[in-house]
Amino acid sequence: MNYRSMGRTGLKLSEIAFGAWITFGDQIEDKTADHLLHRAYDLGVNFFDNADVYAGGQAEIVMGRAIRDLPRESLVVSSKVFWPSMAGVNGRGLSRKHVIESCHASLKRLGTDYLDLYFCHRYDPETPLEETVRVMDDLVQQGKVLYWGTSEWKAAQIEEAHALAGKAGRHPPWVEQPQYNMLVRRVVEAELAPATDTLGFGLVAWSPLRSGLLSGKYNAGKPSGARLARKEYDWLRGILTEENLEKSRALGAVAADLHVTQAQLCIGWLLRLPQLSSVITGATSLTQLEENVGAIDVQTRLTTDVLERIEAILKNLPQNEA
Repeated sequence: MNYRSMGRTGLKLSEIAFGAWITFGDQIEDKTADHLLHRAYDLGVNFFDNADVYAGGQAEIVMGRAIRDLPRESLVVSSKVFWPSMAGVNGRGLSRKHVIESCHASLKRLGTDYLDLYFCHRYDPETPLEETVRVMDDLVQQGKVLYWGTSEWKAAQIEEAHALAGKAGRHPPWVEQPQYNMLVRRVVEAELAPATDTLGFGLVAWSPLRSGLLSGKYNAGKPSGARLARKEYDWLRGILTEENLEKSRALGAVAADLHVTQAQLCIGWLLRLPQLSSVITGATSLTQLEENVGAIDVQTRLTTDVLERIEAILKNLPQNEA
C-alpha cells in the first residue's frame, strides 16, 4: 500500500480507502463486512469511510463492531452529517444543533471516542456558514473530531469557509470528498484541484467506478443482481447510457492490453492526480476488494501513450487523434 498526505496536513491516508456506502448494513451480511474490513486492514488500508445516513445508521454500527479489535490509533475513521437522520424539523442540515447531535450519535454507533474525519455531507444554504464553521471548530477543540471537511461543496464555498475560519482563528475544512471518476471529472480537475494547491486541503474521491459501470460488468449487458439493474437504485439508471457503455467497452480494451482489470485501470487512473489523497472504494467480496487494492500498481503503467489513448476514449475522439 502507498500512503499520501491529506493536503498540507500531517495526516497520511492509504491511496485506497474502504467505504461503507450501500454495502454495510445493506447489500452484505455483517460477518462479510467484518471479514472484508479486516482483510482491507491487512492489505494496508487505513482509511475507513462512513456516514450517519448509510443504511439508516446501521452501516456505522456494523463498522464499529468490525474495528473493535483493531488498534484505534492505526485507523482513520470518518463519518458525515447533513441529510435527515433524526426526527423533527431540526433533524437535518448543518445547524449547530444537528451537527452536535449527529456527531454524538455517530460516535455512539461507531463505538469510538473521536472521528478522525467529519464531513459536511452537502452545503447547507439554510444555515449561515459561520455557524457551521464554528460548530465544527468546537468539535475539533473538544477532541471529538480531529479534522473536518466537506463533501460535494463548490470550490468557492470551501474558500469562503477557509476565509471565515482564518478570520476567527478557527480550524478550516482540511478535506473535500467529491465524486470523481472517468465520467465525472470537470469539477475536480478544473476547480477543486487548483483550490487545493492554494488552500492546502486534500481530496478523497467517491464513486471511482461510476456506481460500477466502469468496472466493465455492464459491457455485455445487465447482470442480474448488479446495482444498476436493481429497482431500488432507479435513481442511478441515467448512468447506463449507450454513450457511457461505449466508453466503458473501449476502456476494457485498454485494460486488457495492460494486463489489468478494467476496475484497476479506472481506479489507478484517478491516482495520477497529485492533489488526490485517497480513492474510496466499496466491495462485496474478497476478490473485489483485492482487485481494488491492486489498482495502486497501475500507476506505473500509465505512460503518455496510454493516457492519450484514454483521453481519446473519454472525449469520443478517434484514437489516432488524441
